[in-house]
Amino acid sequence: MDFEVRPRAEYRDNFMWTAADTVMPDLYTTQRNRLSITYKTNWLRLHASPQEIHVWGETGRFSHVGSINFFELYAEPTITKNFSVRVGRQALSLDNGRIFSAAPWGQQSRSHEGIRLLYKKKLETDLTLVFTRPYGQHFDPAYSPVGSHTYKFLFVHHLKHKFNNNITLTNINAMDVFRRTTGDRQYYRRITNGGRLEYTQGSIFGTVNAYYQYGQNAASEKLRAYYIQPEISANTGRTLFRLGAEILSGEKNTPSKKISNSFVPLYGVAWKFMGNMNLFTRFPADVNEKGLINPYLFIIYQAGKRLSLRGDAHLFYSQYPLISEGEEIAGKYLGFESDLSLNYKPIKGIEIIYGFSFTIADKRMELLNKVPDAGKIPIWSYLMVSYTPRLLSRKWFKLQ
Repeated sequence: MDFEVRPRAEYRDNFMWTAADTVMPDLYTTQRNRLSITYKTNWLRLHASPQEIHVWGETGRFSHVGSINFFELYAEPTITKNFSVRVGRQALSLDNGRIFSAAPWGQQSRSHEGIRLLYKKKLETDLTLVFTRPYGQHFDPAYSPVGSHTYKFLFVHHLKHKFNNNITLTNINAMDVFRRTTGDRQYYRRITNGGRLEYTQGSIFGTVNAYYQYGQNAASEKLRAYYIQPEISANTGRTLFRLGAEILSGEKNTPSKKISNSFVPLYGVAWKFMGNMNLFTRFPADVNEKGLINPYLFIIYQAGKRLSLRGDAHLFYSQYPLISEGEEIAGKYLGFESDLSLNYKPIKGIEIIYGFSFTIADKRMELLNKVPDAGKIPIWSYLMVSYTPRLLSRKWFKLQ
């Protein structure tokens, strides 16, 4: 039995997460209180993680409860030594988190409800079927681990195989089915196929992540989109360097052919790849369906056993020129973001993280409703403390 208390204060100025944001500067605090209880035998695992999200200073109120919910609540019987079935509400964290993630940064995190078949040996594979149902509106859906899902059904197959000490292949295939609100057909589906190839040689690591997306979108358009992420990293012992880029396909400025080329990165996390300020999280809306190219450099320095420093740099470009008053705007450059963070663990169970980010935005960011004035520097900062004590741990042994 573990408990977590995680308050986080955030300050932002001169940028918007949604076009409706008007209050700036903005300072508020959220706190996650989560209890994790796990009971495990040789043939059964039961897990429950109830949580309460508390909010101070948001929407003009001094204090309110964002949500009281279960992050996870499942039973997992073991059928054979290597095969188990997990039934209930559960996080879905696959590969590097770009397509499916438990979203640990979000105070509410992300989970799904359904059944998952897991097989783990030298070859790891799992098959997941999850669904949504009407969830209560007593609390803010933004602080619910399931409230943001719009699919009716979601099917996911994940496979991971390590060929040798150097090469690992991951494959993910997903199909989400949505209920259509208009038109003759009741449902439409979106299919995403792809995976990641990794190569390790000593302190050098190289990888390519690629996905192709097809089916239909909510506008009844055929979907033909892609995502590519090459990356190379080097670890010198105390310092890790990661150099890479993300390419999310978008729409050309041509007459509609009833085909959409805008890629949606499903249920993964954006901040881990596109910057802590979360300027681009809702695809394709945040880029006006023009796609996004994001070259990045991460530098992580381990200053000691308890202290690490991190610096990230991102360049943002639209794949195709933006449109203003019916005319193309020359150029594709959107801006530059820098993220600096400090992670300190004074004692076991306590983690303190401070972060500061800023963006040098181009005028094109105003067209995307990301900044109200490109002449001012958008900034974001946070201070988070995580306290995770273990409350109880007991083992019982059957007498022979």
